[in-house]
Amino acid sequence: MIEKAQYQLSRRAALTAAIGVAAISTPERPTFAAADQGLALVLNSASASFSVIDVASRKLIRTTPVLREPHHWALLPDQSALLVGDTSANTLFHLNPNTGEIVQRTPMSDPYQLWFGPGGRHLVVTALAVEHVDIYDGKTLQLLKRLRLPTMPSHISFAPDGNTVFVSLQSNGRLVGIDLRTLTTSWQVSVGKAPAGVFWHDHQVLVGIMGGDYVAVTDPANGREIRRVKTGRGAHNLFYAPDGQSIYVTNRVEGSVSLLNAATLDVVRTYNVPNGPDCIAFAPDGRLWVSMRWGGRGAVLDPKTGTHETIAVGRSPHGVFLTRSPTLPGAGRPAALSLSTA
Repeated sequence: MIEKAQYQLSRRAALTAAIGVAAISTPERPTFAAADQGLALVLNSASASFSVIDVASRKLIRTTPVLREPHHWALLPDQSALLVGDTSANTLFHLNPNTGEIVQRTPMSDPYQLWFGPGGRHLVVTALAVEHVDIYDGKTLQLLKRLRLPTMPSHISFAPDGNTVFVSLQSNGRLVGIDLRTLTTSWQVSVGKAPAGVFWHDHQVLVGIMGGDYVAVTDPANGREIRRVKTGRGAHNLFYAPDGQSIYVTNRVEGSVSLLNAATLDVVRTYNVPNGPDCIAFAPDGRLWVSMRWGGRGAVLDPKTGTHETIAVGRSPHGVFLTRSPTLPGAGRPAALSLSTA
């Protein structure tokens, strides 16, 4: 579990005014050689940096410093910029999504997890350390509403119609449904100890129970638990495979990644990935890039053989973004897959 204490850093006062973002021109997509698989960006939350790696060669190209504590990312709906939240610096970085170069930065209160809803209507940002959820207009990035939600609002997923967002509260074991039409909380229920990843799937909301060993399958209307899917200790985050036929679950404490059949939610295979596997991104060659939160490395997992290699990055690597991932919008990604969390 992410301990709240590690976030007790001195901060600027949380912003209560809306933020404005300067217009960013859409960068041209570079022409890649046939063997070029693009870049991997790994956000190093305890090193105040992100690593830029050539996917094909697995070689580190550079390490780019930020301010304090980068965790997660969101791609603008028009793909003109990759947004990276630097939590304890109260800063949102705008990166060129093709090169990983920093274009600009804007103020934002404790941006931990961030994601755009369907159609880009809303951007929802959880402020895990200062315990609120901010709802922004997805096009102007003007703050619409701040909801106080103790304790430790963490991961995000949206209903396909874009009218509801679901947020896990990591410290008190609850899941919250927020109505984006009224900008109010619809319900809040207990789902298990230390809930983390939240994932809309087939008219249900799946929640990784990090304080247990399972994924809770819940009813989106009220958060009621329907069933449990045992995956491994520290069940954390969930990701669709590029074809949408499978779901990967990272089990941080157990040091494994579970593969679920998306139709039945049965576990069909378990991969050994030690040192706190957390976030996953998918490469053009079919391999999975997995951040190893406790090992200062990234794993590149071959799902066919089950073997993996590792690459040294910074301390406490968290979010992973691949510039040529088949799961990016416009890259053959099934429409439903754009609703899962980063």
